Amino acid sequence: MSDQAAPNATTVYIVDDDAGMLESTQWLLESVGLKVRAFSDGRKFLEALGDSPGGCVVLDVRMPGLGGLNVQEELQKRGVELPIIFVSGHADVPIVVRAFKSGAFDFIEKPFNEQLLLDSVQQALQNRQQSSQPAPGDDNTDALIASLTRRERDVFLPMAQGYTSREIADQLGVSVKTVDLYRARVMKRLGADRLPDVTGIAITAGLVDPLNLRIQP
Repeated sequence: MSDQAAPNATTVYIVDDDAGMLESTQWLLESVGLKVRAFSDGRKFLEALGDSPGGCVVLDVRMPGLGGLNVQEELQKRGVELPIIFVSGHADVPIVVRAFKSGAFDFIEKPFNEQLLLDSVQQALQNRQQSSQPAPGDDNTDALIASLTRRERDVFLPMAQGYTSREIADQLGVSVKTVDLYRARVMKRLGADRLPDVTGIAITAGLVDPLNLRIQP
């Protein structure tokens, strides 16, 4: 493992108790030239982390001992603003909501597409280097939402809450095809790849109650 490498702005920390997943993820990231520090335990990761780490962390949600969400809480207590990309084979609504509400950068379900993970890591590193990752309720999030047209916003809110295209179409009195078109436009305008991304934006902006969602993992 390369957990002895010196940390810098492009270091990717991987924390996963699954040895096979840990090794394959490390190989994938190193294959594109990224520096990687790998850990099979959340506590060991926290113990090895400096006060001002660079890069980002690919963090498994469910691990023995200290789980991913607990690691996220500890990082917050320390004031460490490290972009977190959660990975999980057991994602459910409460976990996704809690992760995004606490500032997760992304949430990817296992088994994941390799390119999807690479894209997410590269974006997290770029945002980290530019110190421009949106925080809950900040101007960047508000600007994204303000960029939506009136009809896109009409679709965005119920979409973020987890209503289906059919349910939204019934609410707005339009066709399902029209709603699907607007859903695609909303996701493109917000820079979202998946529904949890849209939900996370709505939650951080205070527009959606995280306890009143209907989405499925």
